[in-house]
Amino acid sequence: MTEPTTPSLREVGPAARGTRPDEVVIALSPAFAGFFTKTIVDVPHAEVLRQLMAGVEEQGVTSRLIRVRDTADLAAIAHTGAKLSGSGICVGLLSRGTTMIHQKDLARLSNLELFPQSPLLDAEVFRGIGSNAAQYAKGESPQPVPTRNDQMARPRWQAKAALLHLKEFDQIRAGEKPVEVVLDSVLSDAG
Repeated sequence: MTEPTTPSLREVGPAARGTRPDEVVIALSPAFAGFFTKTIVDVPHAEVLRQLMAGVEEQGVTSRLIRVRDTADLAAIAHTGAKLSGSGICVGLLSRGTTMIHQKDLARLSNLELFPQSPLLDAEVFRGIGSNAAQYAKGESPQPVPTRNDQMARPRWQAKAALLHLKEFDQIRAGEKPVEVVLDSVLSDAG
């Protein structure tokens, strides 16, 4: 049996400011689960979303998905999502896997937690990111998500990351507002 890997995301309209104080927004980059279906190290986007959402839910908090279409800049995506989140907390996510937890009252280039080494992010880390985001939404101060550090990750993956960023950049729709998306299903890539 083939493992499902491609999430089917459906746009449901403009992304409005949330009203639930127990909400974490997960803000997706323009090409996430569309042009791209896996991170830089082939973690399926379906698994990334499953783990993030499970981490949020385990803390008794809800998640809402939006797609930011007018930029491929992680800080801008996460900051936009945080301003739309009912709790003011957002997990911003690039297609290659680079992730950030942001808070609405922080400057765009500030954040609560940053996960810049996308080649080192796996399902366990994504679940922890969701859990921490939910804890921030509840007003708690969680311990930072433990991640591996590999000084050679950047030189080893830099060329591929640059190519992925260029392709992500091509998916930008300048001037378009963020849209809310729902996860309809997870499709198999086989067949």
